[in-house]
Amino acid sequence: MKKILILFAKDWDQLSIQALQDTGRYQFYFEGFDLHSFPQNVRLLSFRILPYIRWLEAKYRAIGINGVVSNHEQFGTFIAAVLAERLNLPGNEPLAVLACQHKYYSRMVQEKLVPEAVPRFTYIPFPFQKEKAIDLPYPFFVKPIKATYSVLAKIVHQPRDLANHLHFGFFEEWLIRRLVKPFADLMHLYTPLQIDPNGMIAEEILTGQQLSIDGYCNRGQVFFLGMIDETMYPGTQAFMRFEYPSQLAKPLQARAKAIAQKVLEGLNYRHGFFNMEFIYNPNKDQFKIIEINPRMASQLANLYQRVDGFNPYDILFALAVGEEPQCTPGQGHFQAAASFIFRHFYAVPHQHSPSPLDLEEALAPYPDANLIMYFKRGASLRREIRWLGSYRYAVLNLGGLNRADLFTRFRAISNKLGFNSANSRAT
Repeated sequence: MKKILILFAKDWDQLSIQALQDTGRYQFYFEGFDLHSFPQNVRLLSFRILPYIRWLEAKYRAIGINGVVSNHEQFGTFIAAVLAERLNLPGNEPLAVLACQHKYYSRMVQEKLVPEAVPRFTYIPFPFQKEKAIDLPYPFFVKPIKATYSVLAKIVHQPRDLANHLHFGFFEEWLIRRLVKPFADLMHLYTPLQIDPNGMIAEEILTGQQLSIDGYCNRGQVFFLGMIDETMYPGTQAFMRFEYPSQLAKPLQARAKAIAQKVLEGLNYRHGFFNMEFIYNPNKDQFKIIEINPRMASQLANLYQRVDGFNPYDILFALAVGEEPQCTPGQGHFQAAASFIFRHFYAVPHQHSPSPLDLEEALAPYPDANLIMYFKRGASLRREIRWLGSYRYAVLNLGGLNRADLFTRFRAISNKLGFNSANSRAT
């Protein structure tokens, strides 16, 4: 039985791992804490990444693990790469992970490799200096150099909007620095790069169809799982659903994959999963890279399982222990699948949370459905609205016999639970 350490496991990780616990193939170990829930997030007060890595190294060298993985964007992915290197386990180079996660550094590398696929961009220091000119015309899109879940990503139309957006209270600024500090500490060990990851990056506004490509690298060879359509709530930058398979024409998909492969090879990205987001503008017939995530998009993994019949986590764990992944697409029970996101764009004072009976009645007719809820209140809810522009209170992953059936199933569940149904139209 192979021993695998999972760092900062996410809710979607737990769903898939539970299904593999009793196969007898792996013994799993877990380390890390939840950055978003009390009291676990109190550990941010004293968390120091280098002593933590040394502690993990000593503990799991003694246990004799065979692999280490993480799909956690903020801390886990970079730590897993460093730990695998120290324990001489299969893993990606820490510098390759950093070159994806440091969004400004990543843009500089992308610009050298595929300049036609990179938007104009510039650096904004943190804290924001109002008197310093931005080398990009308004309006533009601004986002943190190191962040996750689109935190603080926003279109700004004039200097006053930018100043208001980047004005933080004492606690907010402290929290931002604490979240970025582990990455910054490791960055200084693996690169001479001096661009502060606490800063922001401004980019020209991109329009068109948003897409993501999922895949993995094994010994430097790139393998693609597929492409997913990303649909936003109208007039916002907030995800409404992720839909597989993509409706984009196959020749266009092939072009996006060619760009992805060129970038991954140029980054020396040799091992593990990746998720790369694009925007395709049909008027210009042009692809632009949004970002590269050096990990599995765990929320989307089981969409491939529904349609293609293999579990991407089987690939993830095979890679972790140095085995050859085995998967045969086209064997799933469904022809379509989606991850639907329920949101509010204002702070709801008394959000209705379904009872266990409500959930059982809504989900029982659809045994493949996965529903995860994120109900919040008080300061954490207001902070999510402030930083994300919306409040994500639930995510539903579901399959359909075809695309029309997928949305029929979705409407039945959302109506039964009393959730908003902005997703209900298959457009």
